[in-house]
Amino acid sequence: MREPPDVPRVLVARPLTPEGFAPYGDVVSAGLGPGALANQGTAVRFDWSARLENARESAKPNLAVFRSVARSLPFTVKLLEHHPYSSQVFLPLRCERYLVCVAPTAPSGGPDLERLEAFICGPGEGVNYHRGVWHHPIVALDAPAELAMLAWEDGSEGDCVVRHFEPSLHVQVRFDG
Repeated sequence: MREPPDVPRVLVARPLTPEGFAPYGDVVSAGLGPGALANQGTAVRFDWSARLENARESAKPNLAVFRSVARSLPFTVKLLEHHPYSSQVFLPLRCERYLVCVAPTAPSGGPDLERLEAFICGPGEGVNYHRGVWHHPIVALDAPAELAMLAWEDGSEGDCVVRHFEPSLHVQVRFDG
């Protein structure tokens, strides 16, 4: 008798909220905290919007721009990465929606795939991954996207640690409403 083929795990992505994302990092968006008038009253400034972290004196802040091709769902997750010494911020410049997949660290040091979560981010919603949080690279949905990224890097292998895994996981978005 043949064994049934492995059935991929299906994750249901949910809308990004500061409370839901808090174990992994910060949601960066105007209006999530108190603001103060700035620029002679023509703007509101929201300070300390994310916990930026750098654990290496040799690393420098790297502000980069990512251009991401739109993908469709369901999406197959084949790897996760983390930045053991730096937080990593993504701020949408030109973006409809994008998918964020995150996982805590398992006792083995790798990603805890049993606790993998998926979030849908909308226009104007940035994310800041806390130092060491396992995550999938940004996946643009609906249309190509451009996002600014900030991380502290020194060009070493410690800038980004990648773990490939099998079986792959399928991420499926379902909306309730």
